[in-house]
Amino acid sequence: MTEHTHDQVRFDQAFWDERYSSVHSLWSGNPNPHLVTEAGGLTAGAALDVGAGEGADAIWLARRGWQVTAIDISGVALDRAAAHAAAAGDAIAERIRWLRADVLQWQPPERAFDLVNAQYMHLPPGDRRVVYARLAAAVADHGTLLIVGHHPSDLATTMARPNLPELLFTGEDLAAGLGGDGWEIVTNMAAPRVATDPEGRQVTIHDTVFRARRR
Repeated sequence: MTEHTHDQVRFDQAFWDERYSSVHSLWSGNPNPHLVTEAGGLTAGAALDVGAGEGADAIWLARRGWQVTAIDISGVALDRAAAHAAAAGDAIAERIRWLRADVLQWQPPERAFDLVNAQYMHLPPGDRRVVYARLAAAVADHGTLLIVGHHPSDLATTMARPNLPELLFTGEDLAAGLGGDGWEIVTNMAAPRVATDPEGRQVTIHDTVFRARRR
């Protein structure tokens, strides 16, 4: 996760540390399904996992031979993630470097990663453009940029979403930020899935799934 401020709420390290500390596990422990679908066939190399949380995506990648740099703003999340990786065995844990950083401030090395993975990282539009431009610049030649988030159409459902439509994005928003013809858009979809809303009703929501390959 990362730090930003909106309507006097500051989503900083203290916020995320408190959120993680308040529960035994914040997330399911399973890798994000769009990562499995979109990256499952890629050749392992160097990966950057942004907003790593409790480490499920990083561990999934490491199991498949990737050398992973996993960053998050929350030290509590990263401690938990490192413990999960250790429990998976030395061969997994040794492939992951855990890094506490705020992506609003952190500058990844350019052309350094064969895969950059960012799942459900929602930022105000100005911050989003800056951060995702840096992440795109970190993708190596012939490497992959994979970004997944809540689609704006979710705001028309009964699913719990922040009443901040500007935080949600489409694949077209992301493609416009890449610029130039140095990228091949491999996946750009609003992928449907069934979820349970706060009242216990099943609803169809959509994820923005955007995968681009540097030429």
